[in-house]
Amino acid sequence: MPTYQYICENCGHELERFESITSKPARKCPNCGKNKLKRLIGTGAGIIFKGSGFYQTDYRSESYKKAVKGEKEPAAAKTKPSETKPHPKTPSKTEKS
Repeated sequence: MPTYQYICENCGHELERFESITSKPARKCPNCGKNKLKRLIGTGAGIIFKGSGFYQTDYRSESYKKAVKGEKEPAAAKTKPSETKPHPKTPSKTEKS
C-alpha cells in the first residue's frame, strides 16, 4: 500500500497515511477535526533491491562475470568429438574409394 501525504488547509497539520490505491482520500483532520485535509502530490520513492542477485547500479561485479565465464567454458568442453557432425564438404570414408 502506498503512503500518502496530507496537509490540513485549516490548521496546517501535516501527516502521512498508508492507504489503498482505490480508497477515497481522507477528509477529516485528526488535529482540528475539520474536513479540510488535502492530499499532496508526492515525488514517490526509488526502488532499491537488496540481497543476493540484485545490484543497485545494475552492473555485475568483475568477480561475478569471471565466475559465470568459468561455468560456461567447461560445459562446451564436455561434448565428445564423436558426437559432433562432420562438415558437409568433408568426404566420408565411403566416398574416398
